[in-house]
Amino acid sequence: MTIETRLAELGITLPDAPAPAANYVPYVISGNLLFVSGQISALKGRLGADLGVDQGAEAARGCGLALMAQARAALGSLDRVTRVVKLGGFVNSTGDFTDQPEVINGCSNLMVEVFGDKGRHARAAVSVPALPRGVAVEIEAVFEFT
Repeated sequence: MTIETRLAELGITLPDAPAPAANYVPYVISGNLLFVSGQISALKGRLGADLGVDQGAEAARGCGLALMAQARAALGSLDRVTRVVKLGGFVNSTGDFTDQPEVINGCSNLMVEVFGDKGRHARAAVSVPALPRGVAVEIEAVFEFT
């Protein structure tokens, strides 16, 4: 089954790959690795103050959709992805909020849902006091491809 077929089966439509918001490129290819710049959520606010875990996880899922859109733009097809290698997740949260892993699971779960075992990855889920544009979540990714 192709990844596009899997996306359709799951009822997932990828957005257009977002344009960079500053002086950087959306992705870099080095060898057989694709490094995708951090993708920000549409949701704004801070976890632990304005937002709850479920809202944060949904925001992280949105970041995952944007990551896949960038990967498809870079590679021409998500079928070229042989492994989701790593996700780096940043959660705009209060000092006492400790559920960053559950928030970033919104993206991690999506990767496994779409790519199966190839979607299992190494990961970081960290708290930050602020993110660009006041968004709730930002996630970057490394994909291996053929």
